Amino acid sequence: MMKLFHGWLSSASRRVRLCLAEKGMAYESVAIDMGRQEHHAPEFLAMNPNGVVPALMLAPGRFLHESSTICEYLDEIQPTPPLRPEDPYERAQMRNFVRWTDEHCLPHLLILNWSLALQPTASQWSDDELQAKLARIPTAERREAWLRIARRPYTEEEKAAALTKLLRLPARMEEMLADGPWLVGGRYSLADIAAAPFIARLAELAPQALAAGTHPRVEAWWQAMQQRPAFAAARLERFDAVLAARAAA
Repeated sequence: MMKLFHGWLSSASRRVRLCLAEKGMAYESVAIDMGRQEHHAPEFLAMNPNGVVPALMLAPGRFLHESSTICEYLDEIQPTPPLRPEDPYERAQMRNFVRWTDEHCLPHLLILNWSLALQPTASQWSDDELQAKLARIPTAERREAWLRIARRPYTEEEKAAALTKLLRLPARMEEMLADGPWLVGGRYSLADIAAAPFIARLAELAPQALAAGTHPRVEAWWQAMQQRPAFAAARLERFDAVLAARAAA
């Protein structure tokens, strides 16, 4: 059985869980504690040298990382139900949209999510602890992000700017949904799966952006997304509810 090493609040992990749920594929869930930096341990880096969740173990010694790659792989090995458009042009559009969310949405969501979920712990580390933890992080970009939340927290102005940039997503989706109920080719696809974790957070951070009077097509899309059985199975729970439950545990 496949093993998914993931974070419950990670947007990339949520994508893969949605894809697995849509496919009805069995897997073993292995939750990674990002606050304890379990994704920077040598065992995890052997699966994903970038040191970010998720990682999918197919068999001993066979691993995949990058959520978009994992989702396309799953669609190839289990073609029913199909999650990629048949038309080559539409498939290319799907890939471009997924890449756009990775490049133009994920960095801004990281600022908002990490400030809430990881900063309280990271800010308590001593200088020696921080240096030891930074030394385990394989990429300069993520080292900088951890340094920021540990010693130079993102300002309210930076968080507001990140939210403003993240709001480009529903605006773009509103245009894409003009031709049908789903983002590409009128049929549910990996494009919708890619967008879902971001819209789930925006529904919490800026619910007015999903109101019928602002982005009515996105609001209808979001309602349809939440009604899919896979949505419940993938557990895209509210960020604040998960953090509150952890604090009470």
